[in-house]
Amino acid sequence: MTNKIHFQCDYTEGAHPAILERLATTNMEQTVGYGEDAYCDAARDKIRQACGNADLDVHFLVGGTQTNATVISHSLRPFEGVLAAETAHIAVHETGAIEHAGHKVLTLAATDGKISAQQVRTLMEEHLADSSFEHTVRPAMVYISFPTELGTLYPKAELQALRSVCDEYKLPLFLDGARLGYGLAAPSCDLTLAEVAQLTDVFYIGGTKVGALFGEALVISHPLIKSHFRYSIKQGGGMLAKGRLLGLQFDTLFTDDLMGKISQHAIRQALRIREALNACGIHFLVETDTNQLFPILPNAWLKQLESRFQFSFWQKTDEQHSAVRICTSWATTEDNVNALIEAIQLLHSKANA
Repeated sequence: MTNKIHFQCDYTEGAHPAILERLATTNMEQTVGYGEDAYCDAARDKIRQACGNADLDVHFLVGGTQTNATVISHSLRPFEGVLAAETAHIAVHETGAIEHAGHKVLTLAATDGKISAQQVRTLMEEHLADSSFEHTVRPAMVYISFPTELGTLYPKAELQALRSVCDEYKLPLFLDGARLGYGLAAPSCDLTLAEVAQLTDVFYIGGTKVGALFGEALVISHPLIKSHFRYSIKQGGGMLAKGRLLGLQFDTLFTDDLMGKISQHAIRQALRIREALNACGIHFLVETDTNQLFPILPNAWLKQLESRFQFSFWQKTDEQHSAVRICTSWATTEDNVNALIEAIQLLHSKANA
């Protein structure tokens, strides 16, 4: 047990009280298993309505890595790979889960966590122009995250451009939405959930990081990816016997816009921290207005802060400074944010005394 205040990720707490209450009050009910219960159906209907498309397939899985691996392995043939940013979760933080399933992650350079339509087009042109292209892995899907690993967002125009090039080369566009709620709540976001659903072939709405105990809601519009998807869920170990536990959580998150409200809370807390750090003249590795911040702090400050606060080390920027990730969540309290701000302001004042 630690008394530190945790800012290293957005899943340190359990679940939103409304979800726990719903799970408790329905605990002794009997339902059918494997996601075929009335609660899962209700959640599916709410998600389809929020996406503005009654023809979407909605499935519930337990975690992000499981969802990524299941979608990609289901969608690709053995000789095909998936395009992604070099910083993408599937490329760096999933222990080779995609490669373990037999598919290469074809990475593209990304200084801000994003890839562009032109990068995809260039890679496809180069692949097809290679006289021995059939001796190499065939690029057959594009994977992006929203927000990215660096907390950045794709504006609508960039997502539309990716959609266009994917259509040109018949590449399904897969959006990892592990933190989608926080992305949609960010002030700079010019996309709605319905537009995300329209511009992608498959995406998921993260619950694990956005108020649920666990769970991701996968949304599919692409006909070929829809086909027999539950077989792949089962084969990948993702078909939860007590599937209603997932449906109940997403039904709650999509009642009275709970997911939107708690996501906005996380963003407000992150923006408070960002404003305070800016006032201290602290620079950031990348500019974001989501729930992930990447301030560059003196190593000496980090040594003093680590007795009270927990961050995620991100990268060394020079001999005296390092970038860390500060995450807020649906559960981040005003008091904890105040404590962090006051501690950094004190260190700044001492350094400039």
